Amino acid sequence: MKHIIGALPPAPADPPAPALAPSAQWLTVDAEQADQRLDNFLMRHLKGVPKTHIYRIIRSGEVRVNKGRAGADTRVQAGDVLRLPPVRVSERAQDKAVAMAEQTARGAPARAFAVLYEDEAFLALDKPAGVAVHGGSGVSFGVIEQLRMARPGAPFLELVHRLDRETSGILLVAKKRSALKNLQEQFRQRQTGKTYLALVLGDWPANKKVLDKPLHKYVIDGQAGQADGERRVKVVGREDPNGMPSVTLVKVRARSPQGSAQPLSLLDVTIKTGRTHQIRVHLASEGMAIAGDDKYGDFERNRALARASGEGALKRMFLHAWRLQISHPVSGAPLALQAPLAADLLPFLRHVLPQAPETLTAQAPLPPPLD
Repeated sequence: MKHIIGALPPAPADPPAPALAPSAQWLTVDAEQADQRLDNFLMRHLKGVPKTHIYRIIRSGEVRVNKGRAGADTRVQAGDVLRLPPVRVSERAQDKAVAMAEQTARGAPARAFAVLYEDEAFLALDKPAGVAVHGGSGVSFGVIEQLRMARPGAPFLELVHRLDRETSGILLVAKKRSALKNLQEQFRQRQTGKTYLALVLGDWPANKKVLDKPLHKYVIDGQAGQADGERRVKVVGREDPNGMPSVTLVKVRARSPQGSAQPLSLLDVTIKTGRTHQIRVHLASEGMAIAGDDKYGDFERNRALARASGEGALKRMFLHAWRLQISHPVSGAPLALQAPLAADLLPFLRHVLPQAPETLTAQAPLPPPLD
């Protein structure tokens, strides 16, 4: 089952601009929103309002739950009635809301996303490379914003997890809060099976199957032409107090013929922990970075691959979220998802490793959606 989220017809009316200082709001908590902390509930509902202001209106008693004061750690329940005072969103959030409203009026963004699986609880997208999963610094709209614009009637759409901007493949989006909580708990408890396809620069040893060096995330200061505040990750020693335990399992799927001058290896990479840039850093730390990786890779060889002609050219990082095993958030039944290797990687792979299995292009059979 695979279809495309397409554009909607233009809206008949001009989009209303968001109010700068809306009046007090009355909200009733439904079953999908129940059992959240009050502060978390407000942060999701009052997008664009600074966290400090949210905590201030809670402490001052301006937020009322069933006509009474409540603390930030109060758990809201189905049927609770909340009164929220007038609040002002940040200019950045207001500008983004206006831009999204204008974009919705023109129709959803032209970028479409393939859907690998969908039912009433969640959907699995086949995310293309080059698209951020959400808006952020330097990115106006990500997958989740575009999906919401394409489905304006959907009451709830939230990312279950993340993928790097240049990584393609399976991305889960919850359609119910209960599904979001269940799936995120599976990720936290490491009850999922996440396997990526990565092409590395080098001849990967068949006996190197477990990478477990601790990783440390830090922020660079913008030197040497790098963006200020950009996050990076590095391998650290096991005694480093900043090191986070990280486990990556590697299996060779295909490799260049023995004696190749510039060998390549196609790897199945399964992560047991979900650290930022984990696969990229672990593989690079072994001296065999992912082809096309612009942060941790072999920059000279990447440039040569990008300049190559025809099918021998590689224009982006060769990392694809290929398979994902989860338990269905409603039924608990095991579910195996698979995204065929991205179309912008397949010709290059066939050119450099013609012996790579054709099964990489297949989509795994899925059970029918729940009734």
